[in-house]
Amino acid sequence: MPKKNQHIDLSDQNLPSLLLRLAVPSVVGLSINALQQLLNAIFVGSLGAQAIAAVSMTMPIVVLLAAAGEGIGVGTASFISRHLGAGRELEASRGASTALALAAPIGVIMTVAMLLSLRGTFVVLGVSPTVLPIALDYATTLLPGSTVMLLNIVSGFIARAEGNTRFSMWTMLSAFILNALLDPLFIFLLDLGVRGAALATLLSQAAGICLYIAYFAHRRGIVLVRISQVSLRADRIRQLAFVGAPATMTSILAAFAGMFLYGAAAPFGDEFVAAVGIAVRILTIGALPVTGFCIGCQAVLGFGWGARDFARVLKVGKLMLSITVAFSFAYSAGVMIFVRPLVRLFSDSDKVTDIAVSTCIIFHLFFGLYGIQSFVTTMLQALGRARLSAVVSFARQGYLFIPAVLLFPVISGFSGVLASRAIAELGAGLIALFVMFRQFAEFRRRGRHIQPGIESAP
Repeated sequence: MPKKNQHIDLSDQNLPSLLLRLAVPSVVGLSINALQQLLNAIFVGSLGAQAIAAVSMTMPIVVLLAAAGEGIGVGTASFISRHLGAGRELEASRGASTALALAAPIGVIMTVAMLLSLRGTFVVLGVSPTVLPIALDYATTLLPGSTVMLLNIVSGFIARAEGNTRFSMWTMLSAFILNALLDPLFIFLLDLGVRGAALATLLSQAAGICLYIAYFAHRRGIVLVRISQVSLRADRIRQLAFVGAPATMTSILAAFAGMFLYGAAAPFGDEFVAAVGIAVRILTIGALPVTGFCIGCQAVLGFGWGARDFARVLKVGKLMLSITVAFSFAYSAGVMIFVRPLVRLFSDSDKVTDIAVSTCIIFHLFFGLYGIQSFVTTMLQALGRARLSAVVSFARQGYLFIPAVLLFPVISGFSGVLASRAIAELGAGLIALFVMFRQFAEFRRRGRHIQPGIESAP
């Protein structure tokens, strides 16, 4: 097996230090990804309203591709960390190699399907005749690189699952810097417009996958990624897909939830849509560190579960929970205290500011519970508990929020729009809390009867 010279030892007994070393690069990497999207929007925005509208209308397609990659990645990361914990490095290598082998044809199939139906998709999304040609230019340049994007996402999950969150962070940072350099070159100097923005993104993704190829080729991690390790056994593929499917559906639900939320606000006027947009951005800024922290620490939970060290899993879980809850409650309180100056960063309109202030307050009333929900979802994914993971992760953007945002505005107007978000946040947090207590009780029960390393992984 490869030399373990760069990864972090997932069995390290200094848990606070271990979690921080894994989480900080993951949080930074996730923030870089968000910053890259913001940078693209800034450059494209200088081309005019039609250009930014064209890029925005392509985002649902990109979200769908990213959801597929995230689903494969989450399933693979859970598979790898659990088998590494059980000491089965060969099986972990087979899972990683198989996941990448599956991601490539899935990416090709999705690319072909989307390119063939692209014009019809834009029409369904409501793209205007003036924006349609620009959107087609952007999408037809960007979509051929979909397979590379999928491989990048899955490779990042593999690196993080074996404890190398730092390499994943540096890869995303390198891609971001390259994109930042190529955007003005292609858009303005070469006068390629939106095609230039798409091409810059495509080349930065290609650079990222080249770094991952070098990482796997030089065996800098624990798992061995090789064609010879690919195994298309149905049970192995089922394990990867079963855990990853809820993550894919959660991302898709998030995209639909955003559409329903803005659609519910639209009848009340542009100022209300702008206010909701500001509140969602501020909410997302707070959610990113929590999500990044959980993604970075997921490998420790899976490793401990695979090693059947349930006392360690419980200890890690409590530590992760305390950090995510403390941050989410502190962020929620901070937003409520400084809400008006925060909103003023996004808008200088008095009317939009007044609406956005009340919207932000309602949206953040129960954001403190997001730390619980994010942790519980991550924990269940790490343990391979796909069904329970779906129950928790679908609540916030799915079965609690969507019916509420469709019904409440009809009854209570814009107040109903705000209430739907708050109720979904509260309900999802309470569901996660209930599942967490039951899961912690199981860890205690198993820990009393099984000593670490005696039996095979669950």
